[in-house]
Amino acid sequence: MKPSIDKIFKIKTLAEFKLMAFAVFDYQYNNNEVYREYIISLKVNTNNIKELDQIPFLPIEFFKTHSVISDVNENDRSALFTSSGDIKSKHYVSDVSIYENSYRKGFEYFYGNIKDYIVLALLPSYLERSGSSLIYMAEDLIKRSKNSLEGFYLNNYNELIIRLNELEQQGQKTLLLGVSYALLDLIEKEKFQLNHTIVMETGGMKGKRSEMVREELHGILCKGFGLKQIHSEYGMTELLSQAYSTGAGIFNSPPWLKIMIRDMNDPFSFLPNNKTGGINIIDLANINSCSFIATQDLGKTISKKSFEVLGRFDNSDIRGCNLLVE
Repeated sequence: MKPSIDKIFKIKTLAEFKLMAFAVFDYQYNNNEVYREYIISLKVNTNNIKELDQIPFLPIEFFKTHSVISDVNENDRSALFTSSGDIKSKHYVSDVSIYENSYRKGFEYFYGNIKDYIVLALLPSYLERSGSSLIYMAEDLIKRSKNSLEGFYLNNYNELIIRLNELEQQGQKTLLLGVSYALLDLIEKEKFQLNHTIVMETGGMKGKRSEMVREELHGILCKGFGLKQIHSEYGMTELLSQAYSTGAGIFNSPPWLKIMIRDMNDPFSFLPNNKTGGINIIDLANINSCSFIATQDLGKTISKKSFEVLGRFDNSDIRGCNLLVE
């Protein structure tokens, strides 16, 4: 039986999360051919799975070679999201309204009503290609805030500078969502002193600049925008949920998303808080694909709901949401 997506978004406690995670696992094991075959290849007896850390996590690379879908007709797809990089991940989304619910509820969980903001998006690399889940989210947030002053900016930095300064003078609550290299380009053209604007980076230099660690990037951006903290969004093509950082590179997850850190030398063992390893993600909103994914990102958990992204594995593609570790 397919778990209720409405109940997934009503999760409040870890106990509720665990119950739903096991229900989603059972559903996906029985309905996701790719995931089931992977589990069978591991010779895992699913009847013995009693804890979250016993659930097998599908390596994210499978999205580059397979259609990772659960009990959905091959032709029943309302959206296709693709990653950047030479070999693209493909995430077939059968019900895009679930994605919309996830990012809308996730944003509200951390930042409140989107209608309180003017949203400005500086995402040139994403706009220049098709299939970006980030662009889909940004477009929808812009529409839902219902303000004619907002919108996308490609390379028209001068117009964006004027708009940001106008909004600051008006005392308008503003969200500037930008890819890292474009935000750096912006502050090279103008130095700001922002008091009413949240600057949120999505990571990634996209080959435009040398990669740098998050601490260095945020230091430069804080100085250029006149801010004490830079916010961050952590998401990826293969998922339907995002985590957010309100500063210091510490991310927090909505109640239906959980981060677990695997041992880099033993991918079936998990590490305690403050130990660096590979990031595994349980995204219960991703019910029509796979909710249990082993990423190529490096990080560590800080608490039950917070974590830090430290970089990526050397042999993985440069992803839009990750920075290199020096």
